[in-house]
Amino acid sequence: MAGGVVRKKPPGSAFPLRTTLQALWQEKHLVLFKTEYTFLVVSVLWLLEIGINVWVIQKVAYTEIDWKAYMDEVEGVLNGTYDYTELKGDTGPLVYPAGFVYIFTALYYITSSGVNIRLGQYIFAVFYLITLLLVFRIYCRIKKVPPYVFFFMCCASYRIHSIFVLRLFNDPVAMMLLFAAVNLFIDGHWSLGCCIYSLAVSVKMNVLLFAPGLLFLLLSEFGLIRTIPKLGLCAAIQLLLGLPFLLENPVGYVSRAFDLGRQFIFKWTVNWRFLPEWLFLNRYFHFLLLAAHLLGLLLFALRRWKRSGESPLELLKEPGKRKVPAQKNTINQIVLILFTSNFIGMCFSRSLHYQFYVWYFHTLPYLLWSGGVKKMAHLLRVLILGLVELSWNTYPSTCSSSIALHVCHLIILFWLWLAPPLASAGTQAKGPIKDKCQ
Repeated sequence: MAGGVVRKKPPGSAFPLRTTLQALWQEKHLVLFKTEYTFLVVSVLWLLEIGINVWVIQKVAYTEIDWKAYMDEVEGVLNGTYDYTELKGDTGPLVYPAGFVYIFTALYYITSSGVNIRLGQYIFAVFYLITLLLVFRIYCRIKKVPPYVFFFMCCASYRIHSIFVLRLFNDPVAMMLLFAAVNLFIDGHWSLGCCIYSLAVSVKMNVLLFAPGLLFLLLSEFGLIRTIPKLGLCAAIQLLLGLPFLLENPVGYVSRAFDLGRQFIFKWTVNWRFLPEWLFLNRYFHFLLLAAHLLGLLLFALRRWKRSGESPLELLKEPGKRKVPAQKNTINQIVLILFTSNFIGMCFSRSLHYQFYVWYFHTLPYLLWSGGVKKMAHLLRVLILGLVELSWNTYPSTCSSSIALHVCHLIILFWLWLAPPLASAGTQAKGPIKDKCQ
């Protein structure tokens, strides 16, 4: 108070929470559509997911597919067998890297030699909730997808809940670590992110589908000389984890754990059901898919990921020595490149089995809302998500479900291609803005 004049406080300033709630109520019809409310919506959905997972575990029957085989494989290691060619379970030989062995050995002990499956289901429910936290944090940071879409991402997906808590596959463990690595990348912790990324690869090598995008980002951020130590760090982790098996039979370990030419069974394919089985198994068809995969990566790297006006060879130089002044990649650019790299690999995969859905499920909303068709209706995007979900939920797969899946993939890939290439270094926005999701 000065000179007898009393200054009035702005209405609601004494009650910020009430003011916030009033504003929220006034915009209640926009909460599900405005990205500003992403944090609020995903927080509610995450809490709901706790109850949903408990209900699924209690009410829906567990289905044995690979869990017993996993336990048999790690039991062989515990019994002293380190030759990968001699390790096997009910469903075949051990074909996962050493990180899988260590993680599932821990689960072996926790679940009483794999017998206490119900406890294992609850552990995988925790993995599911951690994965959602990591994914939601990414979406909170990029603020690109309307909040209502996250309902379809979590609560409405039967297949994803099944993969985590009713089947206990190793794929969710690998993807949980992958999303942890992506969070580290967008925070600028590249070395630690590379360590976690390598751990994810050590659980299942499908995570290598992100590798081309990660290599591009490392070169963009650091140049060739400073990228080599980070690649060496990834390799050192693989070497350290696999050391007991490499010392016993190095060829056997590498050929089993990283078998890029492994033949898939036609019975389980989700994406190529419309082909005759002889073509599905044909090596020339496999080489054609590999060529298409590499060509797709090359085209996106040169025409969409690389900044306009920048020579590809400039990426090999240190950022400070490039002709065009280099700036840090934005969060959106990091996520777009990593998710697109993985998606291209999914499009041209030799076979997709039902558990592979988790390889790209959580990235689909971002990819759909990052495409170059800005006026595309929300309904059309949601329809594509629904068709993809339906294709993965059709068992056994049919010609129609496989064709529908490929059509959806090609539409998404086409929209990503129509998205404008990255802005030149001189015009792009600078570093990320901190927010409550951090």
